[in-house]
Amino acid sequence: MMRHLTCSLAFGLVVLFVAPETLRAEAKPPESNIVVVQVEGEGTDKQSAKAAALRKAVEQGGKQEIAAFSQAENYVLIRDTIYSRSEGIVVDYKILKEEEGTGGSFFCKIEAKVDKTAIATKWGEVQNLLDSIGRPKIMVYVQERIDGAMQRSSIIESKIEERLVKAGFDVVARTAMEEIAKKEKADAAAEDDIKKVQAIAKGFNAQIYIIGHSNADFVELADLYGAKAAMYNCDAVAKCYYTSTGRLIASESVPVQRGGARGNTTRSPQAARATLAKASETLIDKMYATVMMNWATQVSHGGEVMLEVSAIKFAQANKLKKMLGEAKDVKTVHMKFSKGIATYRMVATKTGEELAGVLAEGPWAEIMEIQDVTISRIQAKGKGGE
Repeated sequence: MMRHLTCSLAFGLVVLFVAPETLRAEAKPPESNIVVVQVEGEGTDKQSAKAAALRKAVEQGGKQEIAAFSQAENYVLIRDTIYSRSEGIVVDYKILKEEEGTGGSFFCKIEAKVDKTAIATKWGEVQNLLDSIGRPKIMVYVQERIDGAMQRSSIIESKIEERLVKAGFDVVARTAMEEIAKKEKADAAAEDDIKKVQAIAKGFNAQIYIIGHSNADFVELADLYGAKAAMYNCDAVAKCYYTSTGRLIASESVPVQRGGARGNTTRSPQAARATLAKASETLIDKMYATVMMNWATQVSHGGEVMLEVSAIKFAQANKLKKMLGEAKDVKTVHMKFSKGIATYRMVATKTGEELAGVLAEGPWAEIMEIQDVTISRIQAKGKGGE
């Protein structure tokens, strides 16, 4: 699942648009830079439908400007990141219609004002971040069972990886993993022990990991338009986590669906995989959207950052918590202290790399020494705590 990420993907699901009153409070760009578009978005609820509409507004309103970067390195990744971070590009919008569709879906139609010139600024910001930390890295592992038998590979896993690779993410290849890692992952999935999977993802420096399972079971040999077909029922579940914190970003599932392929046998792995591939299209789309939304939020707002400080006394740890709480780049901070290790979970306006640059100087440097940094996790050692 970068020269180095980790969605939590993620890698949970964070809102990527800002409220209209916030947008209107910002300095307005010249009207000559503004294009007005009407678009519709679809989602599983009102919030996700509105977010989808805002992404489409950026895509439609800034189409020509984004196309100008088509030869740039990491074009797809940067483009989709910009599509997923509408703030600053959509300078105002109004909801024209919201309604519930069939199957529990929601639709949202908006009229949005898009600042075309803001796209170049956003493009540069994301490009600079990629130059600094490399492409986001993700690990994907989905167990697949057909007629109760575990498969050596998973069609859903392959489809998710294919989508992420095309987008420019650095995906941990299954073939690159050691046999022991494969076994640990399989055992972890079977036991639903997420911590084992998290440890393996950390070992591969993946910032987000996706784990799931899928099943396809033979139902009947049916007659479809005069030809025999092996029919299967299938279902699938996938969950996305931040590797550094273990926080669940999203959980998506495919309810039991029936499908099949032509064949005269009562057991057909080909028919089972075809059914899984077709049924999981929506799940794969949702997983990709989840990863993009969290990656875009992380690079634009910082999001959740974990700070782990070892060899530190409680008095120092408590002092550090107060300092973090007063820092302008930190919105909230929670501390856990155990056996000389202080763990701080923060919501910050900077990424882990940016925040580490602040914490490495001044009064911070008198308390701890930074030892390892990722986009969402900082590891340090206390000074004088031993």
